[in-house]
Amino acid sequence: MDKQLIEQVTRMVVERMEQDKQEPNEKNQTPIKIWDHTSNAPKYSTIESPSNKSFEAGGKATFSSFLERKESRTVQKDERPPKESKASMDSLKDDDLEELKKKTPARIGVGRAGVRPKTNTWIDFRYDHAAAVDAVYGKVDQSLLRDLGLFTVNTKVNDKETYIRRPDYGRKLSDEAVAAINDKCKKKPQVQIIVSDGLSSKAIDENLEDVYLSLQQSLKSLGLEVGTPFFIEKGRVAAMDDVGEQLKPDVIIYLIGERPGLVSAESLSAYLCYKPRHDSIESQRQVVSNIHRGGIPPVEAGAYLGGVIEKILDYEASGVELVQKER
Repeated sequence: MDKQLIEQVTRMVVERMEQDKQEPNEKNQTPIKIWDHTSNAPKYSTIESPSNKSFEAGGKATFSSFLERKESRTVQKDERPPKESKASMDSLKDDDLEELKKKTPARIGVGRAGVRPKTNTWIDFRYDHAAAVDAVYGKVDQSLLRDLGLFTVNTKVNDKETYIRRPDYGRKLSDEAVAAINDKCKKKPQVQIIVSDGLSSKAIDENLEDVYLSLQQSLKSLGLEVGTPFFIEKGRVAAMDDVGEQLKPDVIIYLIGERPGLVSAESLSAYLCYKPRHDSIESQRQVVSNIHRGGIPPVEAGAYLGGVIEKILDYEASGVELVQKER
């Protein structure tokens, strides 16, 4: 994507986040009824999303609190829906199924031919499965890494089979990698960006450029100091702890390929942690996932992640601890 276009989109997202802090959401939320199927009596609970009560942090990126139960009561006889004919019920089911199919890429209502899937369904399944395998075993385009100025280091993994069978090897940098980052990287930056193919090289090829350039633009507009970014081949999420021990950054953001599925084989995740070290635990990490053209647009994700990093630095916390401090 054109770098000027990325900067323009990033600026628009950041400006929108600034507007949101000044214009709280006052849209009326429609209550949702959750039926209790474990009770003999027909009961339901009404819940509503407190989006207009989201916790603010000086205009930074906000996270909604969990849904709150508002009321629970037994339904009276006159509130029960009237019985409908079998034909009308079948029609409603068909309409509901079509509506669901429009709202999800999952394989629902695909039908069958006898006891087997239909031919087109089976071909689509085989194609998506092959794409997922290619994503796991493929390699990242080296020209992309060169264009973005990322040098490459390795974990203790020697081959892809070991990477899949021994996740613990992917969590530790090799001795050569430790020496390389100590030699080439800035020490104690505010923000350290690292990238890894993880379980999907395709996610890096398809999304990294847009996310990375937008993130850099966002961090620059926020006036945050960024360390020397680099690429970890065959890395796992906890490899950020090794990097944290060596470079001592305030925040690490780790862009890594997600485990591919049969819907998307090119989904990217961004893991963030405040001062990750060897004694860090999983609850101290947080993640923005599903970054791809069918999920969170990569350019928008990069701009949003800058706001999340700013919040982590303000609160000096990430993950569950950040949520607790917000309250």
